[in-house]
Amino acid sequence: MLRTVATRTRVGAARVIQRRNASSNVAVQNLESRWKTLSTAEQNTIAKQLEEAQKGDWKALSLDEKKAAYYIAFGAHGPREPLTKPGHGMKVLTGVIGVLAASGALFYAIRLGGQEKPHTVSKEWEEATNEYLKSQNSNPISGISSEGYKGTGYVVSK
Repeated sequence: MLRTVATRTRVGAARVIQRRNASSNVAVQNLESRWKTLSTAEQNTIAKQLEEAQKGDWKALSLDEKKAAYYIAFGAHGPREPLTKPGHGMKVLTGVIGVLAASGALFYAIRLGGQEKPHTVSKEWEEATNEYLKSQNSNPISGISSEGYKGTGYVVSK
C-alpha cells in the first residue's frame, strides 16, 4: 500500500513538472538575447521559477531551462556585464597614437621656435671649464686634478 502511494505521488509530481516545463519553457527560450528587454518583475519571476525547478531532479529540466539557469547565475548581465564593448581596444589605440602624434608635433614646434644652443655648450667653453677646475684642484683623488688623469674631463662636444 505504501509503495502504491509513493508511486502515485511520484507520477503526480512528474505531471506537475511536465506542465510547469511546458509553460515556463516558452519563457526561457532564447533568454540570453531577451534578458535585457524584460522588466525587472519578469526577470525576478523567471529567476524564481528556475530556482524552484532546480530544486527538483536536474534530469527533468529541459536544455533551455538549464541554459537559462546558467545565464542567470553566471551570464554577462548586471554587475558581470563587460565594461568595454567590442572595438574599444581600437579606440584606445587610436587615441594613444593621436596623443603621441600631437605631443611630437608640439615638441617639434617648440624646438623649431627655440634659440640656438647656449654659449656654454661649445668645445671652447668646456676646455676652459677643464682648465678652471685644474687650477682650483677640483677632485684631486680620481678626477681631473689627479696625477696621471687621462680622461677628457668636461669636454663632451665634438
